[in-house]
Amino acid sequence: MRLNDDLIESDIAAYLEKHEHKSLLRFITCGSVDDGKSTLIGRLLYDAKMIFEDQLASLESDSKKVGTQGENIDFALLVDGLTAEREQGITIDVAYRFFATDKRKFIVADTPGHEQYTRNMATGASTADVAILMVDARKGILTQTRRHSFITTLLGIRKVVLAINKMDLVGYSQQAYDDIVDDFYAFADELATDLEIQPIPMSALEGVNITSKSNETDWYDGPSLMDYLETVPVGDRRLNTPFRMPVQWVNRPNLDFRGFSGQIAAGSLQPGDRVKSMPSGKQSTVQRIVTATGDLDQAVAGQSVTITLDDEIDCSRGDVLVSADDPSEVSDQFQARILWMSETSLLPGRRYLLKMGAKTVTATVNAPKYGIDVNTLNDVPAKTLELNQIGVTTLSLDQPVPYDPYDVNREMGGFILIDRMTNDTVGLGLVDFALRRASNIHWQAMDIDRSALAEQKGQKPAVLWFTGLSGSGKSTIANALQKLLFAQGKHTFTLDGDNVRHGLNRDLGFTDADRVENIRRVANVARLMSDAGLITLVSFISPFRSERQMARNLMADGEFIEVYVDTPLSVAEDRDVKGLYKKARAGEIKNFTGIDSPYEPPQAAELRIDTVNNSPEEAAEVILDFMREKGLLNGG
Repeated sequence: MRLNDDLIESDIAAYLEKHEHKSLLRFITCGSVDDGKSTLIGRLLYDAKMIFEDQLASLESDSKKVGTQGENIDFALLVDGLTAEREQGITIDVAYRFFATDKRKFIVADTPGHEQYTRNMATGASTADVAILMVDARKGILTQTRRHSFITTLLGIRKVVLAINKMDLVGYSQQAYDDIVDDFYAFADELATDLEIQPIPMSALEGVNITSKSNETDWYDGPSLMDYLETVPVGDRRLNTPFRMPVQWVNRPNLDFRGFSGQIAAGSLQPGDRVKSMPSGKQSTVQRIVTATGDLDQAVAGQSVTITLDDEIDCSRGDVLVSADDPSEVSDQFQARILWMSETSLLPGRRYLLKMGAKTVTATVNAPKYGIDVNTLNDVPAKTLELNQIGVTTLSLDQPVPYDPYDVNREMGGFILIDRMTNDTVGLGLVDFALRRASNIHWQAMDIDRSALAEQKGQKPAVLWFTGLSGSGKSTIANALQKLLFAQGKHTFTLDGDNVRHGLNRDLGFTDADRVENIRRVANVARLMSDAGLITLVSFISPFRSERQMARNLMADGEFIEVYVDTPLSVAEDRDVKGLYKKARAGEIKNFTGIDSPYEPPQAAELRIDTVNNSPEEAAEVILDFMREKGLLNGG
């Protein structure tokens, strides 16, 4: 290792002790593509003498093979580890690197500049204290520069280095530097009132103003980059906030020990402190703070510990232990800022998984109130969010969660959204505040409940959900089944796609987002009818599995019966009773399922109906037999 430190050779224990107590700074490099982020980090590692001899030899060899600097060392190759990155000369993934100087330890995240990888950049920014915003001196402030500036401030970073790189390519012109600084300050005025900006002219490739001041910019009187990084004051913001610890694991190795394990997200804790378990609100007193190396008299933010309590209170994985004197809030409805990270656009009304700390719940994301233009920072109209768009919206969760606003506590106010079908992370969210109606609206208990209503009707509630292409025969079969049930004295109601669009859903079109909202409304109506003790027949194309699963989740166990009316597209198109396929083929109808909008067939429907070889009446008899077998026609 190319590290000149006499203390290592003379007293390794003293060196390790000194190293352990150095402060740690986390920072990121960000900005537009090819602004020199990877080269800068490579140069920092090289100049800090944090490269092993074999790494240096490999770097020199790789620089000759795939580098972009001729016979010179290409420092970017130190952090561009993926083959695709080296081939294209760009950063794709987030690369984390550790290095240290005599004054401080550092963890740096090299984040990609390409717009399509903005989500990776946001990941790196979520834990950083300082952002180094790279700007090519030849190009100035670009859209991606503004986007990254906005995201870093959105995620709570308040210290920014405006690193004006490649000054060697503009002859170290002070005028070029001043123009870029003025341009950025004009933009930054709208970002945050407490933003601290340190402009530095530099050349990462030539090492100008990286570890020490350079004569090439004798007109610049500020610090070098390393001087800034070593001296910028960064206190742990989490230490000055109330105690919070998301429970990651209930540690119960035997009957005599029960502890709650996790990493302290904020504040500090001592034995004897009173804590609450949220969302239950149950209180207890801290008995011990247990670690692998022994009990602690105090634990602070960032430490991973196991806490034992004096009382056996209700506390599970995903709950949060908080200060009893200053607890977190609890809610199931929020306003939040969301950075959309998926190539598939946000579908308002769709249910996503929301992961906040160790807690995962189901959340319905509503249509955005507005989007944010990253160039002007103005609010703009938005019906949905596309890849890399930022917007403000509201969310409804299926259960309350403990939280703090993101601006108060990053760890307690940040979340990700996950697609329930693909398990892809699709959004990053920051909680602004809980909606007032979340605490004002409660379920109203009724003396006559769903069981009594079903018993009165002599049946069990059920929701038969008919799904299939237009023209498959859903409504015809549902109509035939309702006649059979009516003849047996059963109480039924049919919700038909066309009929509902005359009233309840007349304001909706046929885009994917409108289809999602269409099914959300109908599913909730079906749930109310189920509560009334009815057998409800729902006949909708309902093309997306996610929304059909949402409808299933609303119903009690065993009440939801998915009936897949499986008719080939060619057969449905031949029938074309309404002439819709003909219009869709002619381009007169847009977003028509099966033509230019997808249909996702059920993967585990309770019933599959073949309408090619069976009449609607025969299909209705099959469904009726199934209901008899399941006891759905017996008394409630």
